[in-house]
Amino acid sequence: MPLDKKTIVAAVKEAKEKSGQKKFNQTVDLILNIQEIDMKAPEGKIQEVVELPRATGKPNKVCVIASGELAFKTRKTNADRVIEKADLDGLAGKKKDLRKLASEFDVFISEAQLMPLVGRILGPVLGPRGKMPVPVPPNADIASLIEKHRKTIVVRMRNQPIIQCSVGTANMSDDELFDNIQVVLKVLEGKLKRGLKNIKVAYIKTSMGTPVKIKP
Repeated sequence: MPLDKKTIVAAVKEAKEKSGQKKFNQTVDLILNIQEIDMKAPEGKIQEVVELPRATGKPNKVCVIASGELAFKTRKTNADRVIEKADLDGLAGKKKDLRKLASEFDVFISEAQLMPLVGRILGPVLGPRGKMPVPVPPNADIASLIEKHRKTIVVRMRNQPIIQCSVGTANMSDDELFDNIQVVLKVLEGKLKRGLKNIKVAYIKTSMGTPVKIKP
């Protein structure tokens, strides 16, 4: 289906109008129904981390798992939380604490050498949520990585041919939201066998509003 700027922006405007006046900054979601796709094939298991070009009104909360020098450097940044190896060991088996951690943070970054331990302790709670940590080397420019991941989203399709992802917030301009939507569509164009022709129908929806169809 053709998804040009004019039709997308028209849907964004309508979705904002239908969102109603709320006391909080509503999230704006892009919802895509995918057609002619084999859900059992690799193309049916899409999971892509996408960096949005426009900052949203709700930057991701980032948790960094690191040791030694990298942990020291991370504490000098604006990471929302730093977990060192001893802290990680202390979380083993504490299901309630692990679930809380998984819910509290949007993005996890881990020093590569800690990934086996992270996988064992955090994997069962982060995996199903699509939040497995991004592995980085000990000499990574952690400050830049944190800033990058403030603006990332996970574009994910599992079990059903539907993709729903946040592309920003209602207080962003229509053009800013379009820029973010366009980047998501470009990623999917490269991942789906028939590109955007695999998109049967597309909607824009705010947190509390009704879905608005993008009408070509």
